[in-house]
Amino acid sequence: MADSTVVSDQQRSGSGQTDPSRGPYIAVITNRSTTLVIRGFMLFSIGVFLALVLNLLQVQRNVTLFPPDVISSIFSSAWWVPPCCGTASAIIGLLYPCIDCRLGEPHKFKREWSSVMRCVAVFVGINHASAKVDFANNVQLSLTLAALSIGLWWTFDRSRSGFGLGVVIALLATLSTQLLVYNGVFQYTSPDFLYIRSWLPCIFFAGVITMGNIGRQLALVRKLYYAE
Repeated sequence: MADSTVVSDQQRSGSGQTDPSRGPYIAVITNRSTTLVIRGFMLFSIGVFLALVLNLLQVQRNVTLFPPDVISSIFSSAWWVPPCCGTASAIIGLLYPCIDCRLGEPHKFKREWSSVMRCVAVFVGINHASAKVDFANNVQLSLTLAALSIGLWWTFDRSRSGFGLGVVIALLATLSTQLLVYNGVFQYTSPDFLYIRSWLPCIFFAGVITMGNIGRQLALVRKLYYAE
């Protein structure tokens, strides 16, 4: 009788079935937590890298000015900018697939890494245009960047949740930037929208859409891995 019990246990373990007494739910939660941490770290790293590159472009063109005592890194950026951008990128990238699941609208438009890379390239191009392209006035620049940002959403997203979340986060980020500039943390040259440049919400919106697409693609990779 004991021998048959041992044999059945061995057969069950060899067949890949999980013993209920060993807590299968703990394993599932652990796997989800691990993948969540990995995705968050990857999004954080991408956000830090883009912040360093794009902020370097803004500083070189004297669009953004930091006080001399906070310029401490080799990229001429305040030390707190990359971590803040990385944290925001991780939150946005994890929030987008979660919102898709909550609303029951899974994002299926252009779900491949080549599309995500093109989205990142367009986002970098929009930032490049804001720093280097000379327009007759700030209104033309703002309208052009707004059209490019909406075009980025239409080309790579087209979801109502993505557009709505992008607008909300862009407005909150703009308000936070206004408060930082008001308190003298840094400043913009030739501000035309209170303390900042009027095109800044467009940059934030494009950045939110870009990080949301990266987060969605990472979540899709996770689903495909567990499906296999």
